[in-house]
Amino acid sequence: MNDKIKALLNEQINKELYSAYLYVDIANYYDELDLDGYANYYMVQAQEERDHALLFMKYMQNNGWKVTLEAIAKPDKTYGNILDPLEAAAEHERYVTSLINTIYHECYEARDYRTMKFLDWFVDEQMEEEDNADSMINRYKLFGSDPKGLYALDQEYAGRVYTAPSLVL
Repeated sequence: MNDKIKALLNEQINKELYSAYLYVDIANYYDELDLDGYANYYMVQAQEERDHALLFMKYMQNNGWKVTLEAIAKPDKTYGNILDPLEAAAEHERYVTSLINTIYHECYEARDYRTMKFLDWFVDEQMEEEDNADSMINRYKLFGSDPKGLYALDQEYAGRVYTAPSLVL
């Protein structure tokens, strides 16, 4: 197995854990504003990201590769309004997509078809994550400046529940 691919997969574990940490930070911001629905949405998102890290870790373990966990960086974003975290989340999802694409490219170059097949689920997942993040921004811009609209969005996001990833290893 290609050592560069192993290193990238191991790094992705830490990146996914950072994503979870970032979303907990965003949830905390919304909780401080008493936007419990938005806080719930991002706590669920944090659970998803943690599970993504565990999927990468399990894939490496199933292949007999050593997993090395690194320190998780503190989120460095500050938010001045309700829209800021939504935009930060969308930017972060685009970044994660670029990371997955880099790993996929390396797998393609190395003809590591097994890892490419594993990554296919994440490619699809990132398309969904980016779409959701963009939709939250667009919906906030359309309805969020109106208190009733913001309330309705917050109530909708309060109903989000965690569903474990469908990827089975």
